[in-house]
Amino acid sequence: MAVAKPWGCPPLQNVPILGEQYTSREFFDHEWSSMWTKVWLLMGRSSEMQDPGSYQVEEVGPESFIMIRQADSSIRAFYNVCQHRGSRLIFNKEGTTDKIVCPYHGWEWASDGSLEYVQDPEDFKEGNPCDDLTLVEVNCEVFAGFIWINMNPECMSLREYLGPVWEEFEAYESEDWIRGPSSTVDVNCNWKVPQDNSCESYHLPAVHPQGLKWIEHSYKYCQFSWCEEGHNRMSIPMVTPSRSLEGEELEVDQQLEEMLEPWGLKAEEFKGRELETRQSVQSVKRELGGKYGYQFDQLFDDQLTDAYHYNIFPNVTISFAGAEYIGLQRMRPHRRDPERHYYDNFMYLSRGATTRLGITEPEERRFFKYGTELMNRQIADQDLAISTGQQLGLASRGYRGVRLAGQEGRVQRFHDVLEEYLDGSRS
Repeated sequence: MAVAKPWGCPPLQNVPILGEQYTSREFFDHEWSSMWTKVWLLMGRSSEMQDPGSYQVEEVGPESFIMIRQADSSIRAFYNVCQHRGSRLIFNKEGTTDKIVCPYHGWEWASDGSLEYVQDPEDFKEGNPCDDLTLVEVNCEVFAGFIWINMNPECMSLREYLGPVWEEFEAYESEDWIRGPSSTVDVNCNWKVPQDNSCESYHLPAVHPQGLKWIEHSYKYCQFSWCEEGHNRMSIPMVTPSRSLEGEELEVDQQLEEMLEPWGLKAEEFKGRELETRQSVQSVKRELGGKYGYQFDQLFDDQLTDAYHYNIFPNVTISFAGAEYIGLQRMRPHRRDPERHYYDNFMYLSRGATTRLGITEPEERRFFKYGTELMNRQIADQDLAISTGQQLGLASRGYRGVRLAGQEGRVQRFHDVLEEYLDGSRS
């Protein structure tokens, strides 16, 4: 069984957090050149690219990237641009191909980025382009089943970049987890608005009231931390009646009862000892997890029940819910509009969960414009609804900047780290 390691909390710098940082095109462009092009970005999923030539395409800001499985089973990543006249090469989000063919002039690129065919090679005065042109590659690593890329040719390793996140993320053994309900939503708000939201639990009672009785939303019982590498962590006790409902009778409500039943526990067993549900679930998971195919050996007890949220700088929030599934949020900036972004909300189910539910294939990812559909994931839909309204206020002349509670320190830390990239002090 693993033991949680302290993260430490470097002093907050309290840089100003102003409305223009969410609306200004100048600030938006500065973020791109000084931060986005220098950090590790979570992009694709390696288990969804099994065969040589299978690929995924993702976009961040003005750039598009091809991640493609090689003949030796490794994965490499390239800018999605032809070196002839700049055409985008692949417009599909995923697929399998034995060659990448430019739709403009038919140039054929191999999966390793080499150029294999051009029309009329003798007509090029500088010689056959196949002799010296390749696709432009970006740094690429696979960790925890996810594909990560970095546009900086001289970047540090992913492990060094993730710091303490690496060890705790690795303990969940998520390499073979399968994608569940997943959506990409085009939203009219800056990418930092939902990222700020994911860096605090202060909003839970107002925005997610359905969880008040079985999730501990009080900052007195949650843990908040951040690390020198720039990432944040929050852990929230779950599978327990909330101790913050002072003066109200504790009860095992229907939602909490539904968390007990899969592990053979009955609500009536906890009459008069409601606060023991969390520890009881931890014990039975430790005892029976292996029987159902769960991989709990590397986890400490609280990870078996609690929500552990990791804000991986700059744009990913990964939430582990009781070591049974991952909720992953990723915020990607629009290519030119600072008041618009692409919000990815993915779920990944653990081996034990997929075995019990009979799931063997990943669910299809949905793409839509905010307001035309719902993600049908209550918490995520509630978060986006509040984010679009916040963007309107951030653009107001009447907004003077934040006034943060102590429990919102991770929001401040996120902006402190961003400022270190913008002023060049963070290498």
